Amino acid sequence: MLRPAITQMITKNESCYSLVIGVAKRAREIADELYKNGEVLEEKPVKTAVDEFAKGEYKIIEVSTDDKIILQ
Repeated sequence: MLRPAITQMITKNESCYSLVIGVAKRAREIADELYKNGEVLEEKPVKTAVDEFAKGEYKIIEVSTDDKIILQ
């Protein structure tokens, strides 16, 4: 199980679903960047993405017109 808990990472305006989608998108970005650079994974991309969201390095911005989730 990953720490911190999902309830500690979301705010009042965010849903658990949007956090999961945001973490998945960021994990894919991390994996793609490492693959393009030919680097070896030191830890799982999902763990790295969760840590980045927990530290506040990334935020979720929901756009209601197209139901897209944007990382910032």
